[in-house]
Amino acid sequence: MKTLDYAALVAQARIDSPLGPLTAVATTRGVAGLWFDGQRHHPGALASPLDPMQPHLAQLRAELQQYWSGPSHELFRVALDPHGTAFQKAVWRELLRIGCGRLSSYGELAAAVGRPAAARAVGAAVGRNPISIVIPCHRVLGRDGSLTGYAGGLARKQALLALERQPPQQHPTPETRRPPLRAAVASGIKA
Repeated sequence: MKTLDYAALVAQARIDSPLGPLTAVATTRGVAGLWFDGQRHHPGALASPLDPMQPHLAQLRAELQQYWSGPSHELFRVALDPHGTAFQKAVWRELLRIGCGRLSSYGELAAAVGRPAAARAVGAAVGRNPISIVIPCHRVLGRDGSLTGYAGGLARKQALLALERQPPQQHPTPETRRPPLRAAVASGIKA
C-alpha cells in the first residue's frame, strides 16, 4: 500500500459542507486528499500549518461550492495527485468514468480494470480512495444494487446520491461551462 507522502504536501484546508467538515490536502501537482471528519483512513491534522489558499485547494473549494448547489455532469476540473498502488490508481481512474447520477458495482469495476474475479480487491481499493466526492466512490453499489460501505458513512453516501439524482444545471453560462471531466482530472492519476 503506497500511502500519502506527508513531506510532499504544501497545503491543507478545512472546507465546510452540508454533510460536515472536510479536510483537504494538496501537493504542488494537485489535490492529494479530501476526507470528511471521522472518515476511515482520515490522516487527521497535519503537524505544521500549510497554505489553505493554495491554488489547487482554492479551486477545489469553489468547485465543491458549485457541486453542493446542484451537480453538473462535468463539474470537477481540479488537478488530482492521489497516492496509491498502481492497482488502486487503475480503480480510481475507472471511478472517474462513472458520470454524475450514474452508478456502478464492484464487479463492473473489476471487469473494467481487467480483473473480473477481483471484486473484493476492487472494493478495498474503492474504500481507500483518498479524494472523496471528486473521485466518486460513493457511486458504487453492491451487486444486488444495495448501498454498501462508504468510508464517510452510509448516510453521507445516500445524501450524495440523492443530490446527484437532481437534474443537472440547465443553460450553463460562459462562467459555468467546463471542459470534459476525464481529460482534466484523469490526467492527475498516473499509474
